[in-house]
Amino acid sequence: MMSLSITTPSSITFTSKLNFSKSSFHGIRTAQLSPIHARTSHSTTTTHSSLSLVVKMAKREEELKEIRTKTTEELQEEIVDLKGELFMLRLQRSARNEFKSSEFLRMRKRISRMLTVKREREMEEGINKRISRKLDRKWKKSIVPRPPPSLLKLREEEAAEEAKESS
Repeated sequence: MMSLSITTPSSITFTSKLNFSKSSFHGIRTAQLSPIHARTSHSTTTTHSSLSLVVKMAKREEELKEIRTKTTEELQEEIVDLKGELFMLRLQRSARNEFKSSEFLRMRKRISRMLTVKREREMEEGINKRISRKLDRKWKKSIVPRPPPSLLKLREEEAAEEAKESS
């Protein structure tokens, strides 16, 4: 329970049950509850959040295992594809088409995990940061632009529909 005391001639004391205060740690908002509220809400919140956290961690570990089984070339190809998909999502957003906004975060995280695994492999080979950046620049210049997989599927579907209509 948070209480605020102000020293005045009448000595007024204010007490609040729910106080939102801004933490000095990177601007994170924290809520401090009174002991009565903390007992009732803490048990249900902890159980729910810990279960979802366990599920999220399991999915992340499973995805990392899948990523680590791929070769470096496969990782680079998939990174290019995912960046193309991310570009397509941005186009859909700018055109105000329907899209899932959660896909942005999911794709960015998947790309970052792949880049992390790629960097881990470079570190195992003894490639330092400076050389790694040079290799990345060289790799980015060697990328041949190609349409993302979702656009290819869309084109194939349109071609199939046109073939059905013409026949």
